[in-house]
Amino acid sequence: MDLINRFMRVTLWFVFSIHLLQAQPEVGIVASVKQDSILKGAGYTFIVEAVPDIVSPLTVSDQEFESHLKQLRNLKVPVYALNIFLPGNLKLVGPSVNEAAILAYTQKVFERCHQAGIKLIVWGSGGARRVPEGFSKTEATGQFILIARKISDQAAKYGVTLALENLNSAEANLITTVAEALHVVKEVNRNNFKLCADIYHMLKEQESASVLLQTNGYLVHCDIAERDERTPPGVHGEDFLEYFKALKKANYSGKVVIECRWNNLPAQAEPARVYLQQQINKVWK
Repeated sequence: MDLINRFMRVTLWFVFSIHLLQAQPEVGIVASVKQDSILKGAGYTFIVEAVPDIVSPLTVSDQEFESHLKQLRNLKVPVYALNIFLPGNLKLVGPSVNEAAILAYTQKVFERCHQAGIKLIVWGSGGARRVPEGFSKTEATGQFILIARKISDQAAKYGVTLALENLNSAEANLITTVAEALHVVKEVNRNNFKLCADIYHMLKEQESASVLLQTNGYLVHCDIAERDERTPPGVHGEDFLEYFKALKKANYSGKVVIECRWNNLPAQAEPARVYLQQQINKVWK
């Protein structure tokens, strides 16, 4: 009987594991909670909001944050994660880094995330990580790694995971590819410091989808938009299939989030989701 029970447990574990590997990524959207009803009607199941609008101590008072908490509890489409982590004037690299100011800011952000039940922050923040002219990029990368370790240790106390995002070279001059971001994630070496692959930025940098094959175990989040004008999926008919195929081969089990420039969100939100879902369906059959 013990042998039979053991066999059944192993079989169930195997079936469950295969299911996880084959599960399709869920499609979400970067948008304001003010658009909650519209996004629910467009078929979305989660939102990525912005740190400055929800939890930043620089822009949200304690009284406003309490109001946000009440709003978050009553949303039709919940907030899954936050982006726009650090303001551009809070420098992470270069000769003018104020570590105490950085850690005071991030401490308050993580405290509020914990209160709001938000467990993921996408770390782009191109202005904060911009390397000053004449400053060594090698030294800047070292600075970034050291401060990222301290911020990650802080975040871990509040159950928050950080996902480092690649940004194209028009928006940042440090960590502009997934390959570079992956290297930094490995160097930081913290369980809650992971990787975000932004396919829009990959397209802008002409970075091969094959890089994603190396991200298994590190990649927890994926953003997407069309290359030209950062339009919503489907406007220009951008083909994302090669990127999705690579994500599937890398056993990606996270979410895919539309982060784009909307001309008319109420009219475009549902067609963008449907177009992206159709492409995902072709790969995760």
